[in-house]
Amino acid sequence: MTIEHLIVGSMQTNCYILQSGEKCIVIDPAAEPKKIIAAIAGLEVSLILVTHRHFDHVEALKDVKQYTRAKAAIHPLDWIDGCDIKLEDCQKIEFDKKQITVLHTPGHTPGGCCFLIGNDLFSGDTLFSNGRGNTLFPGGDEQAILRSIREKLLVLPDETRVYPGHGPSTTIGNERGLY
Repeated sequence: MTIEHLIVGSMQTNCYILQSGEKCIVIDPAAEPKKIIAAIAGLEVSLILVTHRHFDHVEALKDVKQYTRAKAAIHPLDWIDGCDIKLEDCQKIEFDKKQITVLHTPGHTPGGCCFLIGNDLFSGDTLFSNGRGNTLFPGGDEQAILRSIREKLLVLPDETRVYPGHGPSTTIGNERGLY
């Protein structure tokens, strides 16, 4: 499996494309649909995963869905039009002979989720390099995000690579001391 990283939109949001052979999964089709579509041209999109409902993570969702005809999945507490599948905590999604585990990590939004596949964690706006997601937006909860980070993410091995919704990647080991 390969991971392609696109930086899109005015908020410099990270969109990730997990590719195995001719199939892929898109995580957070944030903006610039033409750029995302160009990156997935010729591939079969198995699923679109959305970490949370904020506009800077879903602005291109409608266009990417229309192009790929793939279903989009999000946690029901962050439900938006255009999604088809309701994600649940600890749900397993098969891809590339591996399992993607859904980790419900409320705090930045009530339905925020991270996606763990092997030693790769796609953390949306829950965990960044040297920081955590903002909890000042409606639905944000500072105690919930800290609990999510401590109970769901910091229990992962230090070598787990973290691919956040904005900014550079990091590891759980690098972030452990902050919480």
